[in-house]
Amino acid sequence: MELNVKIKLTRGATLPTYATDGSAAMDLRAALEGGTLTVAPGERVRVPTGIAVSTGRSDVVAIVAARSGLGTKYGICLANGIGVIDSDYRGEISVSLLNTSSDSFTVHDGDRIAQLMFMPVYAARLTACDELDSTARGEGGFGSTGIG
Repeated sequence: MELNVKIKLTRGATLPTYATDGSAAMDLRAALEGGTLTVAPGERVRVPTGIAVSTGRSDVVAIVAARSGLGTKYGICLANGIGVIDSDYRGEISVSLLNTSSDSFTVHDGDRIAQLMFMPVYAARLTACDELDSTARGEGGFGSTGIG
């Protein structure tokens, strides 16, 4: 499935790209205009990407997700878990990085810092009720299905 997306580039940014034919998300790069940014242990920083997007559709959301290699190898994750870019937002996309390691991490201009994917949105119509339908799981939550 394809989606036409308009993209505005600033700060010397380049078009995001998919790393492979099977990639679900495209790489977002730091747009630091030739500079670097150091993220100290435990610090959160906002990294500009130099891009703004428009799908022209209210039923699509852009999602900013972490890059697994940054988290696993360097302890760099998204400070907000995921980023939700609403369909009517037209500003520059920034990535909020959090350093969970005990070492400083330096972001260079052009480094791949996150991923951007586009997903459908369902507008929920809520109906108040006294009871929900039953399932085998029921109200079993945290750890109720075990680990093995």
